[in-house]
This record gives sequence, C-alpha cells and structure tokens, in this order.
Amino acid sequence: MNKDFPRVMKLLRKEKGLRQKQAADQLGIAQALLSHYENGKRECGLDFLVQAADFYGVSVDFILGRTSSRTGTVVSEEELPESTFSESYGGDPNGLGIMLRKKLITNALEVIFSLMMKAKNIKLAKCASSYLLTAIYRAYRLLYSAGGKNDENCFAVPFEEVSGVCSAQMSIDEIRAKAAAREGTADERITSARIEQEYPKQSTALFSIVNNVERELQKFDEH
Repeated sequence: MNKDFPRVMKLLRKEKGLRQKQAADQLGIAQALLSHYENGKRECGLDFLVQAADFYGVSVDFILGRTSSRTGTVVSEEELPESTFSESYGGDPNGLGIMLRKKLITNALEVIFSLMMKAKNIKLAKCASSYLLTAIYRAYRLLYSAGGKNDENCFAVPFEEVSGVCSAQMSIDEIRAKAAAREGTADERITSARIEQEYPKQSTALFSIVNNVERELQKFDEH
C-alpha cells in the first residue's frame, strides 16, 4: 500500500477547507470509504485516483507522493537558480551529487527566509535563523576536523564539545521558536499551493528536501 496517498489526500482536503463528508459528496463516494482512504485502510482504484487528482487540481504523481510538484512538472538541476558562489565538480559523479544538494539547500533557504520576512514575527525569525546558523557552524566544524590535521586552536569551543553544545543550542532555539509561533499571527496560511505559486522554481528544491528527509526519517519507524 502506498504510504503517501492517505497523508496527501487528507492534506489536500484540508487545504480545500472541506469536511470529510463534503469532500466525499463531491467525489461521489461514501464518507466511510473516503475515511478508509485517508486512514490507509483501503486502496483506491485507478479511476478514483484520476478523479481525485482532477478534483484537487494536482497530478496523480503528487497524490502518490512520487513528486514534490503538485502539477507533476519537474525542474532540472540546470533550471534551479545558481547561488552567488559556484564551483566545478570536475566530472566526479559524487561531486555532482554534492553540487545538486548545494542548489537544493540554497534555493530552499530563499523560500524559508522569505517566509520569515512575510510572517512579520521577529522572535520566530530570530530563533529560526539562529537554529540554521548553528547547523551551519556544526557542519563546518565536522568538515574542518576531517583528517585531524587542521589546527583546532582557532576555535573557542573544543571539538569534543561541539556536538553537545550545538544540540543544546538548537533545542533551545526550537523551544523558543515554538513559543514565538504560538504568540504570533501569520498574515497567510502556508500551503503547498501558495509556496509553488510564489516560488515556482525554489519550491521544487524545498519540497524535494522535505520528501528526501522524510523518507530517511521514516526508516527509523521501520526498525
């Protein structure tokens, strides 16, 4: 059974602002059957899959979780906007993968920081950006320590303490961000449709990261 189908079906219905019975009526099926679909208790047929895609205005691949694009369009690596600093991967296939991840991250960050500004929640923005800064610092320290040949004395925090203090700082930032989010009021709801409309290319990078990371996280549930 496709694991993404129930989640996406429920998400699309809620984005459309419909109660389950309303959606079932408009889709021409019983509410109980739609409930089974949304809870992953039954698989639908191909005809209903196409009907649901048309009803919600998305592609079949999106409903099945095969693509992060609601319309099914694919943005290639070449179409993603370049960051301000770019290197050549020298034909190394592994380097090509790293360059693609770089593009995904830089484009996704464009969306995140834009959303921070639009939210007009200074506390939330500061906490979220502090979280990201700490993550970058942590990644840099990991790379710097590789091979053990670089001078660690240029840092104030000893390498053996980096993991612990960074985890603590990021946990604090997350707690404060959640508190700030509860206090603030967003001007607009964040939906996949809105993100795709406002950031037609960058959204592909963001949703690609979301999908890839969630696949990795779901592996923990399987063990």
